[in-house]
Amino acid sequence: MSRDPRYDILFESVKIGPVTARNRFFQVAHCNGMGWTQPQALAELRGVKAEGGWAVVTTEEVEIHPSGDCEPYHEGRLWSDDDIPALALMADAVHAHGSLAAIEIMHHGPSAANRGTREIPLGPSHRPVTALDPVQARRMDKEDIKTLRQWHRDAALRAKRAGFDIVYVYAAHELGIPMHFLSRRMNDRADEYGGSLENRARLLRELIEDTKDAVGATCGVAVRFAVDQLLGDDGITSAGEGHDVIAMLAELPDLWDVNISAWANDSQTSRFAKEGFQEDYTRFVKSVTTKPVVGVGRYTSPDKMVSLVKSGALDFIGAARPSIADPFLPKKIEEGRIEDIRECIGCNMCVTSDFTMTNLRCTQNPTMGEEWRRGWHPERISKAAEAEKILIVGAGPAGLEAALTCARAGHEVHLAEATTELGGRVTRESRLPSLAEWARVRDWRMGQINKLSNLSVYKDSKLTAEDVIGFGADHVAIATGAHWRRDGIGRNHWRDIPGLPEMNVLTPDDLMAGATIEGPVAIYDDDHFYLGGILAEFCVKKGVKVTLITPELRPSAYSVNTLEATRIARHLASLGIEVLSQTLLSRCITGALQLVHAITDQKSEFPCRTLVLVTARLPHDKLFEELQGEISSVHRIGDCNSPSTIQAAVYAGHKFARELETGKPSTYYPRELPKAAALRRFW
Repeated sequence: MSRDPRYDILFESVKIGPVTARNRFFQVAHCNGMGWTQPQALAELRGVKAEGGWAVVTTEEVEIHPSGDCEPYHEGRLWSDDDIPALALMADAVHAHGSLAAIEIMHHGPSAANRGTREIPLGPSHRPVTALDPVQARRMDKEDIKTLRQWHRDAALRAKRAGFDIVYVYAAHELGIPMHFLSRRMNDRADEYGGSLENRARLLRELIEDTKDAVGATCGVAVRFAVDQLLGDDGITSAGEGHDVIAMLAELPDLWDVNISAWANDSQTSRFAKEGFQEDYTRFVKSVTTKPVVGVGRYTSPDKMVSLVKSGALDFIGAARPSIADPFLPKKIEEGRIEDIRECIGCNMCVTSDFTMTNLRCTQNPTMGEEWRRGWHPERISKAAEAEKILIVGAGPAGLEAALTCARAGHEVHLAEATTELGGRVTRESRLPSLAEWARVRDWRMGQINKLSNLSVYKDSKLTAEDVIGFGADHVAIATGAHWRRDGIGRNHWRDIPGLPEMNVLTPDDLMAGATIEGPVAIYDDDHFYLGGILAEFCVKKGVKVTLITPELRPSAYSVNTLEATRIARHLASLGIEVLSQTLLSRCITGALQLVHAITDQKSEFPCRTLVLVTARLPHDKLFEELQGEISSVHRIGDCNSPSTIQAAVYAGHKFARELETGKPSTYYPRELPKAAALRRFW
């Protein structure tokens, strides 16, 4: 297929100072949970992005000095010459596919407590660090500022030696130290680095000038700047100081990378922000600078991308999350394969990798973070030496992914679904408030499945063990999902909650199946992710009064890892949903719940007519148990094996298919070990 000429503008080259990007697709900096600890894995991950057509591929934030150490989080490091070889791996991997490699060097300033290095944090003023650590940053004196500028210059020169084509000056996300100097909340100085905006912007100007002087003849110099902090008059705004900073420094850098701050605003989930949500804040930038501008907004639509360029809003289409969901998004547009784009669903499971210090993961793209250690490629799977007959039972996220990947490997695949709908929990949950985009998990896979002649789908086909045995498949995967418990057993309850027969009890499955809701409703959330809060909203929209009860400090507590926790709490409050936190359900009596405060042990009664239990799930594994010993190759995958996230189910389905290549589970995979020379004395 050939490219639609409507999209030709996206494949024009654009100069960034002394270097040229081959098209307008720009993978902006994003964290990945690997950082300095896994340089080979990171190089392979970024190399796949370049192979997929991203003209510029950027690192995550890369620390320039031990006094800006954000450990235990795994970001990049360029503290000394010793760090150059590891980062050069990434630059080389990106160059191998004709793309530019960019590096986002930065100093955390008062946003890091230096837990690992135990150095004193630095900042514009005497302030506690923004982390919860009982540590304060020391006010930088003139000598400190001079030294910081030298650290930044040294890091820029090291970046050049490592082979990077673009070097960043970073002032975004409430993290980079120039942002702290710009902020009136963080900077109370009375010298030439405080007070007026011109003074507060002095450090940013100096770092840009230093970087241009150091590497500007051969490397492009970019500035990442948050034009709005969404704090109104208390912060930088796009109509105020955000505008003025760019106007003041308009022609200094070779490129402006603009967004909003902090990270929770920049990377909002699809529950709270749709494609292009940053445009109202960043559109002005092109009107005050002649330099190219890159911006983000979780863009997946090529038509929207074209409109941004033609309207003069952006020169580059920036992406972090869409480039994770589909590293080959640019190439698919270029090759006229729009329908093959694996669109980001905006769930922020990728963000959890940074907070949990683990390899990057994605609900849509199960290969993300596994390119090096498992050898998985997002677009290619080895063809099977011999086609086998494979039966997948259950067409939820695990079953759909397993069937698709097995078929791509050349097997004869049969996918049986007990109901008349495909997608399993994805289909059910995407009908809940604000989760419509999650249906992309099902829709993309079905679109790909419909193209394959070696994959048959059977709806309304509930199979028995006898049916499966009689089918005669070489391999069987049971992906029959799970159901929510109605006995209350979960994280805080290891036995049935007493008195449940006295109460009208519903589960999330009941609500999603259309059960009648009698208010007032109490939702007991011992799951602590998104579902409890969304079901509370679901019930309110049905016209009933709802109270959310949780043993945790805040509703949907795990969502702090998806950058949603505060936004969810505010949203529930705006809907009039009362939240009882740090509260345990001890028993039920007729028409009421007996509650216990988790800290004080104070007991109370709470009247309600309907109790919704969001506690834990039980796998539908009966069919698997019946087949064990009856057929030679039977596997349970996804929630049927271990109820978890949709991301985990998709990954499990993909892993099952990949393991058929080797014939054995991949319980071992390569690790990046310390240098052998450092261990010789132990040999």
